[in-house]
Amino acid sequence: MKNFLLYIFTWWNKQTVGTMWWTKRFGEFVGEDEFGNRYFRTKGGKIDPTLGFERRWVIYPGYAEATTIPPGWWGWMHHRVDTPPTDENYAAFSWQKPHRRNMTGTPGAYRPKGSVLAGGLRPRVTGDYKAWTPGE
Repeated sequence: MKNFLLYIFTWWNKQTVGTMWWTKRFGEFVGEDEFGNRYFRTKGGKIDPTLGFERRWVIYPGYAEATTIPPGWWGWMHHRVDTPPTDENYAAFSWQKPHRRNMTGTPGAYRPKGSVLAGGLRPRVTGDYKAWTPGE
């Protein structure tokens, strides 16, 4: 019962009931990426009269995290390209790194040298900066 209620009332854990019905009624499956994200558009690529372009959306397999969309699909979702990666032979360039989700707030987050969280000490200032002190 708990899972059923979470499914109905939360949007961050998979799709909501409204999204499910909208997708079944108006959506057309376009493809799926390596993370399990499923991509949809309006049936037949129909132009939405209120937007002026075709509506595109993604259904995440679990927690709704937009940073799990890889670059090829990101371009399609944001109307930078008209053909989804499934319709063409999309291949990453040799200089592109593999996609990683946003790690902010996790132990895998980027912590620059000198960051308190990285265990480093901030280097002393060079003298061209005077720290503000309240009351001065």
